[in-house]
Amino acid sequence: MPKPKVLGIVLAGGEGKRLWPLTADRAKPAVPFGGNFRLVDFVLSNMVNAGYFRICVLTQYKSHSLDRHITQTWRMSTMAGNYVTPVPAQQRLGPRWYTGSADAILQSLNLVYDEKPDYLVVFGADHVYRMDPAQMVADHIDSGADTTVAGIRVPRREATAFGVIKTAADGRHIAEFMEKPADPPAVPDDPDVAYASMGNYVFSTGALIEALKIDAADEASVHDMGGNIIPYFVNKGTANVYDFARNKVPGATDRDRGYWRDVGTLDAFMDAHMDLISVEPIFNLYNHDWPILSYPAPFPPAKFVEDGTARDSMIGTGTIISGATVTRSVIAEDVHVNTGSRVEGSVIMPGVRIGRNAVVRHSILDKNVIVPDGAKVGVDVELDSDLYTVSPGGITVVGKGVTIGK
Repeated sequence: MPKPKVLGIVLAGGEGKRLWPLTADRAKPAVPFGGNFRLVDFVLSNMVNAGYFRICVLTQYKSHSLDRHITQTWRMSTMAGNYVTPVPAQQRLGPRWYTGSADAILQSLNLVYDEKPDYLVVFGADHVYRMDPAQMVADHIDSGADTTVAGIRVPRREATAFGVIKTAADGRHIAEFMEKPADPPAVPDDPDVAYASMGNYVFSTGALIEALKIDAADEASVHDMGGNIIPYFVNKGTANVYDFARNKVPGATDRDRGYWRDVGTLDAFMDAHMDLISVEPIFNLYNHDWPILSYPAPFPPAKFVEDGTARDSMIGTGTIISGATVTRSVIAEDVHVNTGSRVEGSVIMPGVRIGRNAVVRHSILDKNVIVPDGAKVGVDVELDSDLYTVSPGGITVVGKGVTIGK
């Protein structure tokens, strides 16, 4: 039997308002994460590790850094016809931008017609996780459904924040798709757990094309994949759920198996970073059997001088810790932390400069922030809230290129 032809489509046009100011100058999928990566690297790594080498990344909002990252980093073998390519909104159907995620695919159907895939893997671009999408595609083919939605089991009390999948008694067919319900339905085999949609879908190509055209003609639609297209298939009775717990990724540990995080808020973004740094991390970036891929800048190794130390932390290449102390933090590449300074429980992005005798605590510092000698960030949250963004969880977030105190 010939191998099915699959085209990957990554929805990466999100504005990410709840991550402001990290999204003030970039799309959400372009936000740096974990020292060496950007959020989009997780979904692209999952697709490439699964053997899907033709991937279109649909972009729109402040997409320059995202487009540049994809173009410079994700270079595939052109000899084999492989590619990962950014696809900005092109106004192919008239003088308008994408009006929703479904409209983004509708306006990009030329990509589908060119490739003639049997199946489309349509994934979001801003979650932190490992997944083998080939297993989900195999399940979709076996089921005969028009669409398959990846569902993750979450406690019912937490499912109110997600799109929730109600299944039929067989636990496979989707009976209803609800957006942030007050009383989420339980999965058939556990009354305390609900299926939350991961925003990852597999479609039989012809069925999706037909659904997109019907949706485009509906003036009441907001042209959203989760809000309109999936309910269309649910109403037809041709939508299935794929239980993420069934997905087996090589090299997964007992602790990080089934990990998935929506980092759509500043507090969730910080929490996901803290998941990386324990001795046995909740999410293990050191899984060489299913690597998260990127192309780190060509800096020399990190350097520790003048009794500089780092404990329970990740330190990027090119970073110099000089006579300073770093604790429970994720430090990206090309960061300088100078004598007498302390960095505690923080996320520091590339190019940050921290002067002498400074304190950075429970903070996120975006690229190229300057912390002058003696300055304090995250120590007085009330004072910080007058100058910077402070999350509901008390995390001080300083935007790109800001000099503290100015």
